[in-house]
Amino acid sequence: MAAVALRSCRRGLSHILSNGGFAALSTKRLEGDRRHKSTVQYASRPELPKLAYRRVKGKSPGVVFLPGYGSNMNGQKAEALEEFCRSLGHSYLRFDYTGHGASEGVLAEGTIGTWKKDVLFVLDELAEGPQILVGSSIGGWLMLLAAIARPEKTAALVGISTAADHLVTAFNSLPLETRKELEEKGEWTVPTKHSEEGFYKFSMDFLREAENHCVLQSPIPVTCPVRLIHGLKDEDVPWHISMQVAERVLSPDVDVILRRHGQHRMSEKDDIKLMVYTIDDLIDKLTTLV
Repeated sequence: MAAVALRSCRRGLSHILSNGGFAALSTKRLEGDRRHKSTVQYASRPELPKLAYRRVKGKSPGVVFLPGYGSNMNGQKAEALEEFCRSLGHSYLRFDYTGHGASEGVLAEGTIGTWKKDVLFVLDELAEGPQILVGSSIGGWLMLLAAIARPEKTAALVGISTAADHLVTAFNSLPLETRKELEEKGEWTVPTKHSEEGFYKFSMDFLREAENHCVLQSPIPVTCPVRLIHGLKDEDVPWHISMQVAERVLSPDVDVILRRHGQHRMSEKDDIKLMVYTIDDLIDKLTTLV
């Protein structure tokens, strides 16, 4: 971790840090950042909900951010990455899944398969060239599915609190009697600090569909560089999931970075710095290889 965190700042990264760019992400952003912030656009798809996205055009490899369940493209990590990519002149794309944020659709009707299709559409139709996929929580699960389906478009993966298979595994870990009661009820209510209601509701149909997309039962056919960042204080998604992913991906270039005080959202200033340093290091590695 020290090797990544203490890496000397390259190109525009030192300028951002010295000007307090990441420290001011939560509420106070520079006027210049507001002025240059990407605009929301909408991608139309035949017989499917429109997807809202923001895009910055630039060099390859590009960066695509995949948010977590119930989140959107306007979070701190997503905005920090836009600022960073813009400073380096690399392309960047962030978007909202179906039923999330400014995109069309209903969250409760979405599935892992629905959001996987969203990611593949973005890679196929909106992103040019190879991409570094940065997935947060369920976005980390989706980045793995996308990398398997589109290896030619995936230059590297960066998982933040990766939740691969998590909902299915957590449900199957419940006592048998509890599972039977929930199946009869037809839904599973999960307490969370990340929702205004204080909980998420998942239907049994959602969980059954999610089982079709589990990746941890066998080797994961991903061969690009993989970086997995996870907080040891994560109360939503156990950090050992990132270790399982690291053990199963076929890539010879895999690092796991554990944050001693890191929580699930990994949105503290130092967490975001580490994420950016990690991506900066990958861009350097990928462009040097070319």
